[in-house]
Amino acid sequence: MGTYINQNLLNNLFYILTSMFVYYFIYDHRKWWKTNSRHQQWFLIVCTAIPMLLCMKFPIYIADNCVHDLRQIPFLIGTLYGGWTVGSALLILLLAVRFLFYGFQPITVAVYITMLIIAAFASPFFRRMNRTNKLVTSVWLTFFLAVLVTIIAVVFFDFQVIDSYIVDFIFIPPFAMLFVVYIIETLKDAIIMRSKLVKVEKMEIVSQLAASISHEVRNPLTVVKGFLQLMKSQTIPKETQERYMHIALEEIDRAETIISDYLTFAKPTPKKEEPLLVEQELERVTHLLQPFARMNGVHLVEKCQPCSIIGNAEYFRQCFLNLLKNSIEATPRGGTVTISCSCKGEEVVVTIADTGIGMTVDQISRFGEPYFSTKEKGTGLGAMVAVKLIETMNGTWKIDSEIKKGTTITITFPSAKTRG
Repeated sequence: MGTYINQNLLNNLFYILTSMFVYYFIYDHRKWWKTNSRHQQWFLIVCTAIPMLLCMKFPIYIADNCVHDLRQIPFLIGTLYGGWTVGSALLILLLAVRFLFYGFQPITVAVYITMLIIAAFASPFFRRMNRTNKLVTSVWLTFFLAVLVTIIAVVFFDFQVIDSYIVDFIFIPPFAMLFVVYIIETLKDAIIMRSKLVKVEKMEIVSQLAASISHEVRNPLTVVKGFLQLMKSQTIPKETQERYMHIALEEIDRAETIISDYLTFAKPTPKKEEPLLVEQELERVTHLLQPFARMNGVHLVEKCQPCSIIGNAEYFRQCFLNLLKNSIEATPRGGTVTISCSCKGEEVVVTIADTGIGMTVDQISRFGEPYFSTKEKGTGLGAMVAVKLIETMNGTWKIDSEIKKGTTITITFPSAKTRG
């Protein structure tokens, strides 16, 4: 076996495989090659010509009177994947180098012209095959060509066939071809799959944005619906009715703002930071969600001390609208949701506590992930946006929960005095 497989044989394989890795590495990082077939052909010529010439320069010494190499593998690879153009260029280069260094030999011309004609005709069919068929075809085509050109050499050029030649020229090349084609197809599939994955991720982001916008617009629409139901279900003074209408119109304006400005959530940079009176902002949010809480039979309680932070008012309201709405939806009828805020040293602590269904440890760890929700029809996008907005305003959050006993979310912000 050592007679047949030696260092020179392994070196020839190394030249071929390295060139294919280089081809797909550069191909993957140069977009203009992917869209220009002429550039691809020239690059394939270079990446198959180099190992072909290296195989000729460092051949396999089978015996004292028999020298061989694996030049036919890059030659066939280039012809099968590149067709007549690549194959013809490789043939001219091969013959030119062969004649320059070793002189003219008719057997070389006959052997490689035969390989070019058959491989080039097979090329269009080969390129349309799937990976399995390509592997099978490459093995049998290489074996067939090795046998065919050997018969031509013996019949027309009185070539002497020895055992080492049969092993190294007829049996080893098909297996080497199998290995090389498998590597090529695997690299090509990896590039294609990665390209498809990038497209899928982009589509998922678009889908997530669309779902998020829909989810966030639902909040002000829910408030509007609650006020309209209150106005319809009972006789209320005209003054109160006008106040409800004013709030409803404000919420419709807020929905319009969310639609036009929602992409800012993807870039965590607030439009405008200003001192916020936390108790007033939370009172406003609580007031907006009172109709929704009543619809769900939940008591919404506010207990706030005067506190102030530096942040974006729109982001702050959006964040606590999402969190409070989630708590209300997680609380059964007759339950209570309490929102409170207090100043503790240089921090402002906001707490939302409900008497709802609670969360498991796994659910707590996944809180804020897109498309994860404890609700049957929830998307998890409201919590995702809320978490992002908390982090945008330099806040932190923590969840304590127990199944069937309720959940407490604690959000901590730096006070305005600290940031000032």
